Amino acid sequence: MIPPKPKSRPDRVSLWRYMRLFRQDILSAQPARLYRAWMAEFKTPFFRSFMVNEPALLDLVLKTRPDDFPKSDRIGEGLRPLLGDSVFLTNGETWKRQRRIIDPAFEGGRLRDTFPAMWAAAEAACARMVAGEVEVEEQMSHAAADVIFRTLFSIPIEHEVAAEVFTQFRDYQRTQPILNLAAFLPLPRFLPRGHRRKTRETAKAIRGLITRLTAERMADIEAGTAPDDLATKIMTTADPLTGQTFSTGEMVDQVAIFFLAGHETSASALAWTLYLMALYPEWQDRVAEEARALENTDFSVTSKLKLSRDVFREALRLYPPVPMMVREAACPERFRNRDVPKGAQIVLSPWHLHRHERLWDNPDGFDPARWHTENGKKCQREAYIPFSTGSRVCTGAGFAMVEGPLLLSMLLKRYRFERIEGKDPVPVAFLTVRAKDGIHLRVTPRQEA
Repeated sequence: MIPPKPKSRPDRVSLWRYMRLFRQDILSAQPARLYRAWMAEFKTPFFRSFMVNEPALLDLVLKTRPDDFPKSDRIGEGLRPLLGDSVFLTNGETWKRQRRIIDPAFEGGRLRDTFPAMWAAAEAACARMVAGEVEVEEQMSHAAADVIFRTLFSIPIEHEVAAEVFTQFRDYQRTQPILNLAAFLPLPRFLPRGHRRKTRETAKAIRGLITRLTAERMADIEAGTAPDDLATKIMTTADPLTGQTFSTGEMVDQVAIFFLAGHETSASALAWTLYLMALYPEWQDRVAEEARALENTDFSVTSKLKLSRDVFREALRLYPPVPMMVREAACPERFRNRDVPKGAQIVLSPWHLHRHERLWDNPDGFDPARWHTENGKKCQREAYIPFSTGSRVCTGAGFAMVEGPLLLSMLLKRYRFERIEGKDPVPVAFLTVRAKDGIHLRVTPRQEA
């Protein structure tokens, strides 16, 4: 059985219909030809955009000349109420300064330090799992949020503020599309940006709660009583060039993106991975067998989760949490004998790239063994960007590749997940790739299976 993907729209639709489709779900708003095209051009009355799938162009935009293709403000228009001036939205010297402060917290040694907190969150996720029909997106959202709060602030999801952030964010991610009206129209700065009132209110509430956590941690740092977790590390790291640290306001912006990137994307990836395990029980049993190696909380056990890592990597290929990224041409360019004007939007689509018919063997099929084939190795180098690549690669990529296989292995060690006939999920893109009506699976404890 081939894992589901959204239906594509006809090649030609009106701008008005395209905007409506895009606002509802950016995946089904795209034509099927993008799964074969090296490049595609889209014209609107206000701007031009180019989707690029050719590996050489991806390399140019993301690795060779990233400063000439900064993050597009059109994406920022939709996310700024929550993320402010976080590292996800900034460009230039501001972004470089932020990365100089943030990156040390996610270096290899710190992953080892955060592993016990990940393990505790995984144990809690297993304890919360129940037998019967389960909507696993909700469960994985809970688990991923728990990981973030334990590793960032040393508090479990049951903590009063953490629980409220989680609840508010659950509302936010269903009301905020990736792009809003300001992404399509050249609105002057003094005009409203087209955010829904509920979205603005929820973003304000989330940022208020994060401000509370951040201010309390700042006080603990000054008192010398702060735990040695990611928040403390980031808040006490000085920019090596200026000697400055983040202010409380700047830290609120960064915590907001850590929660979005570290919780929302991980929840999406884990939920889809569990669905794929239910769809392919032979792979599920192999991962469960491998998971018997998980007998202690030592970081070294992660090296034994090879199958789990391959399965999780394949889930990220088929269902990349962030389906599209947008850059902007800072100067005139020429791509594939076409003029790309200054200000044009350069769309990079992991969703289409990871299923590209001219790059991958069996592009729509689930095959974790592909990563050990010549085609798989080549595509992993040239056409696999679930965390982006180049200088703007996700800071938490290594974190995610420890967290995902660990939670997956611990869950499959204890439970069997089965597909429910007639309830296969339909992927749609909100803030991340989620299922239209959730992902419902039948869960059975393994000792009773």
